Amino acid sequence: MTGQGTTHGSLEPFRSRRGRIMASVMAVVSVVLFTVLALLVAGVDEGGWVVADRVMMALLGVSLALVLWRWAAIKAVPDESGITVQNLVGHRHIAWAEITDVTFDDGDPWASLHLRDTETVAVMAIQRADGASSRAEAQRLADLVGASRTRR
Repeated sequence: MTGQGTTHGSLEPFRSRRGRIMASVMAVVSVVLFTVLALLVAGVDEGGWVVADRVMMALLGVSLALVLWRWAAIKAVPDESGITVQNLVGHRHIAWAEITDVTFDDGDPWASLHLRDTETVAVMAIQRADGASSRAEAQRLADLVGASRTRR
């Protein structure tokens, strides 16, 4: 998927559109739902939950929301020296010279960077769930990699 040249604005960050929207909405739903459940469960006098159980139910909703919020923050930010990939867990900066190929094969959930040391790094910011725009974003990433080779 290596291409030639770059387009105007090609250093714009890569972000999943549908994944970010879905994760943000579900984070809010999680907090609201688990808080309402914590408030509506039967009390101690009715043989139900104690206050600690209610607090834990609300904290469970907040914890789930934090994971979903982290999912919404997934991105890949290119610059002149390389690309910083922020996935669900961790982030790292990868120099353009380290990247040998960009792949986004049919059936892959997201794009991948293949590095000189044979490591493969997922770019979760380019997700199949975004449909046709995900292919265009993968091509834009491949174009950036190709353009970096011509600058060397």
